[in-house]
Amino acid sequence: MSEIPLPPFDCSPGLRLSAHERVTEIQNQAMNRRLERMEQMMERLEKRLWLTVYGVAAVILAQAFQSFLVGL
Repeated sequence: MSEIPLPPFDCSPGLRLSAHERVTEIQNQAMNRRLERMEQMMERLEKRLWLTVYGVAAVILAQAFQSFLVGL
């Protein structure tokens, strides 16, 4: 009787390992996307903070200048 060649098959531990690697890769991609979004939000917040600081400084200087003009 001749032997019939069987197609190669993956064993259960091998399938589990490849599935775990794929899940880990997907989780890492999702985490990187979240980190990028957080960095963008932090940059926008920093811009708003500096705009607020400059606005407050401008108001203080304007009041000082106005009180100087009234004093003359």
